[in-house]
Amino acid sequence: MKNKNKAIWGARFNNATSKIFEQIGASIDVDKRLFEEDILGSIVHTQMLVKQKIINKKRGNKIIFGLKKIRGEIRRNKFKFNKKYEDIHLNIEKRLFVIIGEDAGYLHIARSRNDQVITDFKLWVKKASREVIKNLNELIKSFIKKSESNIHTVMPGFTHLKNAQPISFAHYLLAYVEMFKRDKAKFINNITYIDECPLGVGALAGTSYKIDRNFTSKKLGFKKPTNNSIDTVSDRDFALDFLSTASICAMHISRFAEELVIWNSDIFKLIKLDDRMLTGSSIMPQKKNPDPAELIRGRAGSNFGALQALLTTMKGLPLSYYKDMQEDKSLVFNSYDTLLGSIIISNELVKGLKPNKERMLDLSNEGYTTATDFADYLVQNNNMSFRESYKISAKLVNYAEKNKKKLNELNFSELKKIKNNLEKNVMNVFDVKNSVNLKNSYGGTSSKNITKMISKLKKEFK
Repeated sequence: MKNKNKAIWGARFNNATSKIFEQIGASIDVDKRLFEEDILGSIVHTQMLVKQKIINKKRGNKIIFGLKKIRGEIRRNKFKFNKKYEDIHLNIEKRLFVIIGEDAGYLHIARSRNDQVITDFKLWVKKASREVIKNLNELIKSFIKKSESNIHTVMPGFTHLKNAQPISFAHYLLAYVEMFKRDKAKFINNITYIDECPLGVGALAGTSYKIDRNFTSKKLGFKKPTNNSIDTVSDRDFALDFLSTASICAMHISRFAEELVIWNSDIFKLIKLDDRMLTGSSIMPQKKNPDPAELIRGRAGSNFGALQALLTTMKGLPLSYYKDMQEDKSLVFNSYDTLLGSIIISNELVKGLKPNKERMLDLSNEGYTTATDFADYLVQNNNMSFRESYKISAKLVNYAEKNKKKLNELNFSELKKIKNNLEKNVMNVFDVKNSVNLKNSYGGTSSKNITKMISKLKKEFK
């Protein structure tokens, strides 16, 4: 019984593992999350061993039966994980010995935990990336739907958080669609880059058994086997790619969250959020705080930290496998959980977002937002250079500011004091809705452009 409880690799050692090291060195609390991938990899590996006549079919079927039984136990929460056995691989192998006896020892022919864990991990990252993509699609669709009902909602666009030019609120929302489309594309690319199967490279040198790595690659859903056994067990680029993309996506979410906090403030009053996405104060009865937006803004730091942590872990490692790499999974798992939660919360925030259309329109007339339109009018109608028209428009702004008027409050006679040969139609320039619809260059904020873009996006994200 004493030998049965000993670590798989314990035959080389005279003394039992230190209890403190057993606690620190065990990864089972983290990597038990890989049980589906680990059992799938073991089943496919067994099928390959049988196919190649490395083990006989009867023994292979017995191993596969035991593995499926273990999978069922874990799914039903009937499996007892033990830190003594370090990780998911050895916990499953130990249980397999109990179920089928000594035939369990044949499972590990022609593989190492080094190629086993990276196979499991790659399979998991592929699955996680697809889940993120699915939820990004839902978030994008919510942005498109919200945009469709706000094509003609005019708001001020900002630079330096100062009123800049009038824009459509839909155009603002669609800017985030472009960001999340890039995130989606990066996750898709990561799946493409990851699509090489590590199984069969062993500890670092390959194996002398006549295995079929193309068979296992195909069965596990990879495009092909990896090319170099040393690089295979050394590689955590795929984890870094996931963490990097997750960090960029989290940054985009954080920027959106920041906008919501600002727009929802009593100073701006541009939007209202659904009461389900707000919280109160323990002392101030009147408060409705945008806590979910603030939380997802803050959670981005966890995503950034995970990326930096793994980069730091990997930066000084010589080639092949080292125990340092055990830290990779908790970082990726936590980053995934954080990001997925942030995407889901963002989706709820978008769905419940209500623009204050009247306030948006009023604020779009603040800050002399049509000054550029006046300068453009002078170029197009008075044969002037832009730099010359810019100076004239600046004079008009100074006049309006001095007289405490908005540009749309000026009359024609006041404009003629600045430029005396103007036509009456110049007054249309200061209508913010007209300003929005004049921006009809591709990618601009005009209603015509936005309508076309929404139509195109709806076809892309059905």
